[in-house]
Amino acid sequence: MGNHLHLLLKEGKEPLETVMRRICGSYVLWYNNKYDRVGYLFQDRFKSEPVEDDAYFLTVLRYIFHNPLKAGIATKIQNYIWTNYSDYIEGSNGTDTDLALDIFNTDREKAVRLFIEYINKESDDKCLDIPGKGRLTDDEARRIIKDHCKVDHTIDLQNFDKDKRNSYIKDLKEGYGLSIRQIERLTGITRGIIQRL
Repeated sequence: MGNHLHLLLKEGKEPLETVMRRICGSYVLWYNNKYDRVGYLFQDRFKSEPVEDDAYFLTVLRYIFHNPLKAGIATKIQNYIWTNYSDYIEGSNGTDTDLALDIFNTDREKAVRLFIEYINKESDDKCLDIPGKGRLTDDEARRIIKDHCKVDHTIDLQNFDKDKRNSYIKDLKEGYGLSIRQIERLTGITRGIIQRL
């Protein structure tokens, strides 16, 4: 995997685009300076997709760990040097392992055992290109919000009473496939409210 990398990041206060711009910008400056070069370093913009439930989170994590094996550059997950797999097994080295391990069990020893079993299980996981997981464009999502919620502007959803608003948000997520991030961005309703529904 000399031409790409996989990151599983939890979005915080800053949008993912800002974080990636900072990471990529800093790396390009360092790389260009080190190798006495100028210009672009990356061919394309990064690709991303939201991970909105525990099952898909674990699928993405396993996909990332299996990637070097499928690429033929490692024969065992633990032998690939550019991975944080050992952080989950031996203890964190800056990686937040609690989220993943707590999904398996609150007892750390059992969680690690179940984690190892799950990650090392043969799989044909696909991420970023899962059929049926394609996301709607913002224009399509706006149209759906306006039509379904019968509003002129997507931010008008904020003015509905709590029960009606929550019912619409649930419909948008489950019935129409809008992502949490997309609903938040288009309606201005906070992520915490959207996630709870």
